[in-house]
Amino acid sequence: MKALIIIDVQNDFIPGGSLPVPNGDKIVPVINRIQDTFDLVIASQDWHPQDHVSFASNHKGKSVFDEIELHGKPQTLWPDHCVQGTQGAEFHPDLNTDKWETIFRKGTDKSIDSYSAFYDNGHLKSTGLTGYLKEKGVSEVYLCGLAGDICVYFSTMDALEEGFTCFFIEEASQALDAEAFKSLKKKLIDKGVQIVNSEFFL
Repeated sequence: MKALIIIDVQNDFIPGGSLPVPNGDKIVPVINRIQDTFDLVIASQDWHPQDHVSFASNHKGKSVFDEIELHGKPQTLWPDHCVQGTQGAEFHPDLNTDKWETIFRKGTDKSIDSYSAFYDNGHLKSTGLTGYLKEKGVSEVYLCGLAGDICVYFSTMDALEEGFTCFFIEEASQALDAEAFKSLKKKLIDKGVQIVNSEFFL
């Protein structure tokens, strides 16, 4: 069985949001077009408390995109984004959610960030996504969404570690930093991830 995992296509990551991904809105029609080709469609949703540790506003004297050390790992400080219950945390209004079976929320623990839809950044706590997919009999996962170089990338890496055959849908993803994503894409390919576009599903 193959599953589509739609990562964080939320208003704050769309142009006009608090942490906009360039051309983030351009992927919405692509995602809508391919959903019917999958046995299972699920989504992840960034869902931060207002006092989340990754927000620059919660660190006196720090600025957005500064880097600190957190739990022994580097942590980028972000603008406040995808705060629980806000419009910024809602999915893009044009995104078709009818076929979605469920939504996995992440980033809910104020003390640690969570880029991946599978685990927090310290791999301390699972979201339960792996068990859900395996119980459904999923062997292939196709990942897309925002941002390609952060949350989609880390979700893909975790999906590989969990034993899934992974496909990265490039046309249905956009990166926050397009240059950085070039090297990350090479890492994915080297790990055995197949990079595909929407024509793959026709």
